[in-house]
Amino acid sequence: MRQGSAGLQYQFQRFKLDRSLNLVDRDTMNTSKTTLPSAPVLVRHEGQTARERSTCGWRDRLISLEDAHLSPAAWAHAVDIDGAKLHYHKRSTELYYVLDGSGTVSLDGVEHPVSKGSIVHIPPGVVHGARGRMRVLVIGIPDIAEDDYFEALLSA
Repeated sequence: MRQGSAGLQYQFQRFKLDRSLNLVDRDTMNTSKTTLPSAPVLVRHEGQTARERSTCGWRDRLISLEDAHLSPAAWAHAVDIDGAKLHYHKRSTELYYVLDGSGTVSLDGVEHPVSKGSIVHIPPGVVHGARGRMRVLVIGIPDIAEDDYFEALLSA
């Protein structure tokens, strides 16, 4: 437990969840029922969705548009980088995690070398793209929707 005020430490120790998800006050032994949010779970494996061409290469849509009714916290695509165009998003943050291979990721015109195990955080508004031979897990928060894709205009 982290160091903190005695009152805060007392609050952490005072309550516990029993196995039936009842909140038990250890001082009074009063029990109250707790309600945990019930979000659907999703388990999907590569190859269970159609492989398609995207603006960054060939992708497997692991969690995407077809799952919107499940209200996922983020979308996830596995992308084989191939001819990625410079673009940006107004709403979405993206995380690129390099699963295999190496190359570069361009962020607002600055090239950053990446390889297996690299992660890149791309906030909304940052013009980005990728080059090289690599497979990247792209996480879009809250999504990777087509209505939030804007090609970057190259200045002469």
